[in-house]
Amino acid sequence: MKPWLRANKGFIAFLMLFGLFRTAVADWNPIPSASMHPNLLEGDVVFVNRLAFDLKVPLTDVVVAHLGEPKRGDIVTFSSPLDRTRLIKRLIAVPGDTVAMQNDQLIINGQPAGYSTPVNAVEAIDHVGPLAALQMTETSGASERRIQLLPQVASSKRDFAPITIPADRYLMLGDNRNNSADSRYIGLVPRELLIGRAERVLVSADIVGNWLPRTERFGMALGSQRQ
Repeated sequence: MKPWLRANKGFIAFLMLFGLFRTAVADWNPIPSASMHPNLLEGDVVFVNRLAFDLKVPLTDVVVAHLGEPKRGDIVTFSSPLDRTRLIKRLIAVPGDTVAMQNDQLIINGQPAGYSTPVNAVEAIDHVGPLAALQMTETSGASERRIQLLPQVASSKRDFAPITIPADRYLMLGDNRNNSADSRYIGLVPRELLIGRAERVLVSADIVGNWLPRTERFGMALGSQRQ
């Protein structure tokens, strides 16, 4: 074993440094589900800036220093407060915000979000089949994004009473509002569980269809107006 280690020490050091780089500086995140439709698709692989918010001790959730503040509209990867599963959602409310939802309409700090005229779409649900969907632009303050609703899906999560977000907690929602296990199910996300901000699609392939690359999505920025 020792001769093998000596012969491959350069490669082993590279793997260790690469692993540390992924856990501390930058990472990529495959999109496995439909919870961020229509903006992120299954088969997208997004670039995640791990230094967007905090500098952490590699391989831990220990924060060394705050580098930036999470903002409304950011697409964020984080560990679920329930089981530490890695998730990716839209940051909707920051500490100090009071947020509610009434029949799928967001209300942040007393201001109802605005919505563009809906466009018809189709959402394929496993073991259910195709469902009619509505896609529209949601505007709240300076934050704007495309979202999707599934009108025929029965859900008690279309409404929730006003909640004021405490310090170092964040409310996350999927852009596919009626098909997302987000803060309405898992609770608010502590800052130390934030991993980073998703900034662009690196590569993409149609993994639920023909597996062909979607070259038009390569390098696509995920920017939105944020506040």
